[in-house]
Amino acid sequence: MTTSTFAQRTYTRSKGLQDTFGDFTCLHCRRLVQAHELFSGVRNRNHCPHCLSSRHLDLYEAGDRLAACKGRMRAVALTLKHNGNKYAADSGELMLVHVCTECGKVSINRIAADDDNDLILQIFHESQNLDRSMRDTLAQNGILALNSGHEELVVRRLWGRES
Repeated sequence: MTTSTFAQRTYTRSKGLQDTFGDFTCLHCRRLVQAHELFSGVRNRNHCPHCLSSRHLDLYEAGDRLAACKGRMRAVALTLKHNGNKYAADSGELMLVHVCTECGKVSINRIAADDDNDLILQIFHESQNLDRSMRDTLAQNGILALNSGHEELVVRRLWGRES
């Protein structure tokens, strides 16, 4: 009889990250960010609603707070979260695409209820000029940045009206 033993890997938070689930000060604009779900509408808040900068905290999944980098992440584009319906290409949730300024990690984050919609639209417009290497990096991570043909969709998702 052969017995296999599987080692289970356990991850723990460092002492310096004990309070990463509460309110925080933005690394970029230095404003206080209310992280409570009541204000933001999201469970794992890690980006600023004022400047949309984020912090590289999560390693494997949203909210795990296991990344060692802790670098600043800047919003570079918008994308749609895949919802599993291949026939409804534009039906996913609008998401921010962040890139870490320290290690280059790419991630997507839900737009929160208190995020600055005008700034989100500005990120969308600026993303139309992303260089080829950034678009390739996003594609390698399975992320399709929204293009100018999606502007009406973006406006509708942000304000509930046509552009």
